[in-house]
Amino acid sequence: MKSVFWACVFGVSSALVAGDLKYPVSEIPAELKENANVVFREDQMRFTIHAQNRATLYVYQVVTILNDNGKNYAQEVIGYDRLSKVTLFNGASYDATGKLIKRLKQSEIYDQSAFDGFSLYSDNRLKAANLMHGSYPYTVEFEYEIEFKYLFMIPGFSVIPDEKVGVQNSVFQLVFPETLAPKYKAVNITTHPTERTTADGKKTLTWSFQNIKPVKFEPYSPPRQDLIPHIMVAPRQFEFDGYKGSTDTWEDFGKWIISLNKGRNQLPDEAKAKVKEIAANHQTNEEKVKAVYEYMQNRTRYVSIQLGIGGFQPFEANVVEKNGYGDCKALSNYMVSMLDVIGIKSHYTLIRAGRDAAPMQLDFPSSQFNHAVVCVPMEADTIWLECTSQTNPFGYAGTFTGDRKALAITDNGAKLVNTPVYTAEDNVQSRSAVVVIDNLGNASAKIKTTYRGLQSENDGLNFILGQSDKEKKWIQNHTSIPSFDISSFTMVEKREKIPSVVVKLDLALPRMASISGKRLFLTPNLMNRSSFVPERNDNRKTQVVRRMAYTDLDTIRYHVPEGLYPEFLPEPVHIKSRFGEYKASVTIDAGDVVYIRKLRIEKGEFPAETYNELVEFYKNINKADNTKLVLLNKT
Repeated sequence: MKSVFWACVFGVSSALVAGDLKYPVSEIPAELKENANVVFREDQMRFTIHAQNRATLYVYQVVTILNDNGKNYAQEVIGYDRLSKVTLFNGASYDATGKLIKRLKQSEIYDQSAFDGFSLYSDNRLKAANLMHGSYPYTVEFEYEIEFKYLFMIPGFSVIPDEKVGVQNSVFQLVFPETLAPKYKAVNITTHPTERTTADGKKTLTWSFQNIKPVKFEPYSPPRQDLIPHIMVAPRQFEFDGYKGSTDTWEDFGKWIISLNKGRNQLPDEAKAKVKEIAANHQTNEEKVKAVYEYMQNRTRYVSIQLGIGGFQPFEANVVEKNGYGDCKALSNYMVSMLDVIGIKSHYTLIRAGRDAAPMQLDFPSSQFNHAVVCVPMEADTIWLECTSQTNPFGYAGTFTGDRKALAITDNGAKLVNTPVYTAEDNVQSRSAVVVIDNLGNASAKIKTTYRGLQSENDGLNFILGQSDKEKKWIQNHTSIPSFDISSFTMVEKREKIPSVVVKLDLALPRMASISGKRLFLTPNLMNRSSFVPERNDNRKTQVVRRMAYTDLDTIRYHVPEGLYPEFLPEPVHIKSRFGEYKASVTIDAGDVVYIRKLRIEKGEFPAETYNELVEFYKNINKADNTKLVLLNKT
């Protein structure tokens, strides 16, 4: 039964059955609808801690959907597994006037396995409902409750879930025994919670928010998690499937991970002998680590394991040895176990992976991770091993796990560590081309492009190597030449710590140059023209953030028909800014037109007031990149 206090604060326990609950769109303040896709009329969440291993989540949301861009808010998906249970799930929809369109029937709630396409074992399930309606605006209402048989992670609360979302009323409440008080961190929030005591002696913390206007994220802004007002919550003391732990410090959290992994590093004698045999053929520790890593890659494959605590606890190393598969935790634990056999110390390491993953909140020890890797400290450097990929170059972290904090599990706990940062000297796209133009403006081109470092991942290049059909499609989709036919191509990968991919193209370029009378018009920048110029903003509010440093180099040599000469040569261009540097020139060499371009972009955080400098920087590059050259036939 819901507490009296809860009913007083939220007033929603009968919301889905009350006939007079209309939520007409006319009651939404105009400023909340301006530039919005949806407006949250009610967004209420309560998390109740009952014991160290038991909790309940209650959610009630009413969302008015104003246009097609907000239609996904008409769906609700609730995940659960063997350690959690959905005890309540209701829904309804209303038209613009508040008239009931439909009430969700239990038979319309889908209950199915949460199959992700790569999990071999999983007890994850989901309940889902869809209340989409064809006429805008309309309002959807959802109410659900989940019981947890553990206390490990507490859902956070975002006051504004995304851009272009207005919020009319929003409430977040924590209910707990005083002995199990959770910790919290309010980000971009100045409101203090209201503290009370319930009739049964529990403590409550309640945050309330009203009439929050929609926001629009600015280009090149900090991570969204740094901008959106939200509340992070975590238990100080918790229990998960019989394993007790603490989040008081990162070291305490690491000790819990150690307890999960304890005794799971044993390998059979035959496996130990094989690892020693592999290592014996190499001299340095780095060579030994590389050999064992590549052995692991060749004999294992990645599968996800999501059974209860299996989302956090690895399979034993001997199970991976026997079956030849495992998830990120199992394969990382397996790699650490093999290195232990040859006396090389390494660390099982937790990380938040993904190109756009939010940075860790370092001052808030808690479960903030979605992946596991291995770090191997060496005298001069640390080697990072991604154990889920059969093709990842040795020691390469890339955009998936590079340039962020991670939590290395040590013998006595844990320590925060940094993953590799890739510089403008590492991330280089270097291109050379020879283009032969005939008298009709048609051309043929031989092009060699080397994509190095993070640029070897451009547009998913690293995922299609060795698959001829996909390689050809990649070339067709990502070669920035208006019209071309592929005569032949090759792609060759160099799997090094700073990997590279060499792409060679032999192309036919119909109508590459245009002809008018005695003049031939040519854009010398063959295939690296800047087209994007961000919109000016004289009222920029957030810092300008450039997340990746890189360098582009282009040298294009044009063989032009005899008798054609430049009517004029463009002046060399040199653009220098705090955001980077650009150089371009056109010269004549032995009758050929030679175009050389260099662009270097810097990584960093810059003051908001410099944003229009960035706009001008790109505007000037765009102009220079699209400069035309006029060749005149003097005969």
